[in-house]
Amino acid sequence: MFDLAILGGGPAGYVAAERAGAAGLSTVLFEKKALGGVCLNEGCIPTKTLLYSAKLYHLAQDGKRYGVHVPEAGYDYAEFLKRKEKVVRKLVAGVRASVRNSGAETVTEHAVIRGRCPEGIRLEAGGQEYLAKRLLICTGSEAFVPPFPGLAEAGDTVMTSREILSMSERPEELVVIGGGVIGMEFAAFFNTIGTRVTVVEMLPKILGPMDGEISAMLQKICTRRGIQFRLGCKVTGIEGNTVVYETPEGEVCRVSGDRILVSVGRRAVLEGYGLETLGLETGKGIKVDDRMRTSVPGVWAAGDVTGFSMLAHTASREGEVAVADMLGRDDRMRYDAIPGIVYTNPEVAGVGITGEQAGPEHEILRLPMAYSGRFVAENEGGEGLCKIVVEKDSRRVVGMHMLGNPCSEIIHSACIAIEAGMTADQLRKVVFPHPTVSEIIKETAWQSANE
Repeated sequence: MFDLAILGGGPAGYVAAERAGAAGLSTVLFEKKALGGVCLNEGCIPTKTLLYSAKLYHLAQDGKRYGVHVPEAGYDYAEFLKRKEKVVRKLVAGVRASVRNSGAETVTEHAVIRGRCPEGIRLEAGGQEYLAKRLLICTGSEAFVPPFPGLAEAGDTVMTSREILSMSERPEELVVIGGGVIGMEFAAFFNTIGTRVTVVEMLPKILGPMDGEISAMLQKICTRRGIQFRLGCKVTGIEGNTVVYETPEGEVCRVSGDRILVSVGRRAVLEGYGLETLGLETGKGIKVDDRMRTSVPGVWAAGDVTGFSMLAHTASREGEVAVADMLGRDDRMRYDAIPGIVYTNPEVAGVGITGEQAGPEHEILRLPMAYSGRFVAENEGGEGLCKIVVEKDSRRVVGMHMLGNPCSEIIHSACIAIEAGMTADQLRKVVFPHPTVSEIIKETAWQSANE
């Protein structure tokens, strides 16, 4: 009998296992594949490893801007992949050690829920039965591939983010269906290393819900670098290595590539684990409250399986909240300060209310990144922008959005400000280290017209 059984060893599952084990709950974590889930093994970490290699290659090519001359800059795609695997193995080993040190037990078998009983919940894995007082469901998500006509016939020409990470050779031409975060990161990576990239997106803008002004700036930069965009276009089929799409004007067009990446979103994994035996309330995912409790007592859910905020850092926090509730601690999940980041070059980061969501009750403060001395020193000719959304009456900071390196490393300041309910005036009084790009936050806060 375990105090807690966890289905899935991604960011929600393994963090929850660490917290529960450290708190003294006897915990068993079921993960058939490698610990770390999609993010560590097939998503966040592998892509960022590749993107960093591409960034170094770009810097070597562009070194003359900084007085550095690399006459024969080159790269080895196979070495990119080799290093990616090394990084993943190292981090997976770290997660495994952390879970083990917490006292939680890991079972490397696929677990299936067999139903409830007076003592708790019965599960089966590897032919063995397990019994737990509580259950945390963290089965994650999978890439959604629409049933495009001709998809099956195209075979391995069509790939998701999982397959493209293991592709042994760089394609000469790549068509990306979907201009969201994942699609744009792969588009940027392959464009940097010489692939001709075309992005086909159904929406009139890239990066979906992210700030429109910021995403438009990134699109212009990517266009100058050779990425072609087909926005507002609906894919109607696939013919071998060709994507057929319809323009906003109704014209049927085609674009071909050696490979086609389908990146149109992800969906919660709800099948294959016996979830139906519990009678859970579901929608796009398992429905939960702000303590990650499902409609069934003794059962919690966290991470992508909830179908809400499909981000690794969200999942980790949800796992913490779920365990806190099990322990009787008052902790609740909030989603108004969850940052989103795009690891292109330049980077995009944002949190809270966007410019499009802001209304007459808000003030939008803007400042080019060039107001930061550190940014100018390290981004020759680089473009960038910092936007802060402020409530006019309360002066509270409710959103912040940036384009420019390294905004992924400084957006947490905005998360803290929003979580703490800080005003623009309070943000101005924070002493940021000089010279750092983070100073742009303080300088932007000074742009308020409401003094």
